[in-house]
Amino acid sequence: MPNMTFAVPDELHRELRRHKEIRWAEVARRAFVREINRLHIYDRVLKGSRLTEEDAIHLGREIRRKSGRKSR
Repeated sequence: MPNMTFAVPDELHRELRRHKEIRWAEVARRAFVREINRLHIYDRVLKGSRLTEEDAIHLGREIRRKSGRKSR
């Protein structure tokens, strides 16, 4: 199994070290799996879509504008 290394903020690292009884690698692995599964769902939903990324950005901005939230 490949290994991954990533950085976390100092405060988070301190909190993780306070709870050594938790297998943090397993927590991270489960979070990665959940996120990948969510992305697979999006891929299936969008597979047959003719909507372009530009169209999706435009729609998102319109929704934010009409809901009173600022667009980026």
